[in-house]
Amino acid sequence: MADKGRAWDLSGARPLFCSRKAGDRHLMDLMLGQMPPSSEQGPGIFPTLEYEARLWAAGYCRVAGLDEAGRGAWAGPVVAAAVILPPNEPELARILAGVRDSKQLTASRREALLQVICRRALAVGIGAVPPEEIDATGIVPATRQAMLRALQAVSPPADYLLIDHLRLPALSIPQHSLPKGDMRVLSIAAASIVAKVSRDRMMVELEEQFPGYGFARHKGYGTAQHQLALAALGPSAIHRLSFSPLRSLTS
Repeated sequence: MADKGRAWDLSGARPLFCSRKAGDRHLMDLMLGQMPPSSEQGPGIFPTLEYEARLWAAGYCRVAGLDEAGRGAWAGPVVAAAVILPPNEPELARILAGVRDSKQLTASRREALLQVICRRALAVGIGAVPPEEIDATGIVPATRQAMLRALQAVSPPADYLLIDHLRLPALSIPQHSLPKGDMRVLSIAAASIVAKVSRDRMMVELEEQFPGYGFARHKGYGTAQHQLALAALGPSAIHRLSFSPLRSLTS
């Protein structure tokens, strides 16, 4: 449960051609901030490489997209993933054309896309924070910590971060936070799939250790089945006791 990071390191797969100029960091912050939010992009939006392409053009060779899974669950870890996609690959958008926000995909489709992402990415890192740490620090700090662990598992290291919703103030790496980033930015969407599949697999394994709760089915979220199991069995060792639905069961 306290896994601090796993990585698929594919850094030697293809060369990088980048040359960053002084002053580009501030300019890129301005440029990315001026790009339209998802609500202005019209119906049927899907993630693109537009953000990454602007950063690559500015010389950032290792742009990492970050997202999390399990932030709202009542049990199990919060898991984050970091995905660095290769610049200067003309076919990349076509190869990853099916990548979407993980919530828009079926489980089987996520599993299939995970294989594609891991084959094409420069690097993929995963970080997890267990329930006891979530209870001790709160879900937002725990989510940030999961992202930091995912970045620690990435090699080569990222030189710019595109993050869904959050910022990581503990890092000096330049970064940009985007609302609904998993719907707009391809590397963030890829990270959402990696995080979701990884966490789902963890919850299936945890079902074997804590039978009767249905973790393999609902993945720790507050479904009717989960609520019935809690009423019958009480909370387990992997429930987040600091969450309000669980506090009433332990008071």
